[in-house]
Amino acid sequence: MSNEGLPITNSKGFFEIRLESIGGLGANVAGKILAEAGVLYAGLNGSNFASYGSEKKGSPVKSFIRFSDPSRIIRDATPVERPHVLGVFHEALLSSGPNVTGGIYDDSIIIVNSNRSPEEIRAQLKLESTRIATLPALDIANAEGSRVNMAMLGALAQACPFLDKKALEKAIEHNLGKYPALLAGNMKTFQRGYDEVVWSEPKSTTTSEQQAYTRPEPVYGYETAPIGGTIRHAGNSVQKDLSASRQGFLPEFIREACIDCAQCELVSPDFCFVWVEGTDKLGRPALELKGIDYQYCKG
Repeated sequence: MSNEGLPITNSKGFFEIRLESIGGLGANVAGKILAEAGVLYAGLNGSNFASYGSEKKGSPVKSFIRFSDPSRIIRDATPVERPHVLGVFHEALLSSGPNVTGGIYDDSIIIVNSNRSPEEIRAQLKLESTRIATLPALDIANAEGSRVNMAMLGALAQACPFLDKKALEKAIEHNLGKYPALLAGNMKTFQRGYDEVVWSEPKSTTTSEQQAYTRPEPVYGYETAPIGGTIRHAGNSVQKDLSASRQGFLPEFIREACIDCAQCELVSPDFCFVWVEGTDKLGRPALELKGIDYQYCKG
């Protein structure tokens, strides 16, 4: 398979992609598949790596992909700060801070997993010269028994015509072929993402929309750390801003099947389960699981 050549590159000769996501939506795997498609099946040089904190659902994830012509070696392992293509795997991330869309060029392409129209996303971001696309990736993935990343890969294939669609299909098969029962659903999700993504072309050709990207710095250093290492803002769910944690699934609680073992509590967010005082089968005092508080459940 051959590529059409990189449509544009930066001063270092790289075409760069950044994926903004949360843990559980598969952005890390998507980045790996994109890079593999370019290197193994499109004759490009490429690299991929991800940035994340704790490996758990709901925590921020960034995946970075670089491509260059075969004659140019990639020795840059820094995060992609100025992406030519930006993939946003959860639309709630658009409101989480300026760095999600930070660093884009005037002619960058933004693809958002959203049920809203590209025009609505454009109005929210106030970007007139950027090509924007949306697709209901979560709905597609749920319908096909797959994950958001496969639908997003289909849309990203539209944004990167230098990557042959068959190259991406081969890369998906190479990475997921060990799960033959799931491969058909993943491939169908990829195709639907490719077919169902909706585009909005730039409204103007202005060159004043470039957004700065601020490289994340530690909140505390040796000059700013609280005396004695005091933790002023402990991790908690008090603010209840949990919009970016939803996965599209809700577990069903069946009281008759529950033995109140509390094993579910070990792997779930704080306040997810509601316990009440009750008695066990021998009549002794014991906590009884009343149900799930879906405000805190991540699915």
